[in-house]
Amino acid sequence: MDVAALVQAIVTGLVMGGIYALVAAGLTLIFGVMRIINLVHGEFLMVAMYGSFFMNSLFGLDPYISVVVILPLLFLIGSGFFRFLISPILSAPEINQILLTIGASIFIQNLALLLFTADFRTIALSYSRIKIQLGPGIIDLPQLVALLSSILLTLILYWLLKSTDLGRWIRAASQNREAALLTGIDVRRVYLFTFGIGTACVGVAGSLLSGIYYITPSIGWLFLLTAFVVVVLGGMGNFVGALLGGFIIALTESVGSLFMPIALVPVLKFIIFIILLLFRPQGLFGLKRL
Repeated sequence: MDVAALVQAIVTGLVMGGIYALVAAGLTLIFGVMRIINLVHGEFLMVAMYGSFFMNSLFGLDPYISVVVILPLLFLIGSGFFRFLISPILSAPEINQILLTIGASIFIQNLALLLFTADFRTIALSYSRIKIQLGPGIIDLPQLVALLSSILLTLILYWLLKSTDLGRWIRAASQNREAALLTGIDVRRVYLFTFGIGTACVGVAGSLLSGIYYITPSIGWLFLLTAFVVVVLGGMGNFVGALLGGFIIALTESVGSLFMPIALVPVLKFIIFIILLLFRPQGLFGLKRL
């Protein structure tokens, strides 16, 4: 085996793993607290990517700088989505919630197709030609920025959940809603903030991804499916597991591309998904949540 090719595959896998982890972090946060399977999550990623693209095209704003706009914007979009669509059916059967998020996903994707067409778009970064040598491997500067930013933001989110009052309220609401209500926690408001934070996570992932990946209205479903595999791998609701699962899936895909046709590489994560459901449905990292 070519050692240089293997190292390059690992570097590429680490970059995508950071993005996967950030997308899955928002998904597992929402599920861990509210037990909502949010199938519109991928479309929020797509919205963030288009937001970064148009801010770059119209105002020349670097996609990694646009995070300061995208993060609060996606937080507001997520909070609004929860307030007006999710909150009224929060106590409804799970199938109602799933159908609602599927319907919202289809609507947003088709609206994007109408507004932006199905053309692939990319952002040309002036520093994309800067290469950093990592032994026999090479990483582009935008990829390095995306990797480090995703890890930093994931750690900040972990700190928020573990070391702040809001984080303690979120964990209390996720563990026992009735007990949280009895202690004076406004659970509905906690849910709203949680959904907003989860959506903001995928918004940041979209901004980071827009500098290294193509943009199209259907991009959300691609990453949503991967994010679900990552969440199941780490354990539904397990935040740390989602972080580790993101790197495991991305490295599996990247290294697997060295040994099999590229068209078959996406199948690997679904093979892992099926094996987990059969033999360890609780995920690799147990049942601990958040």
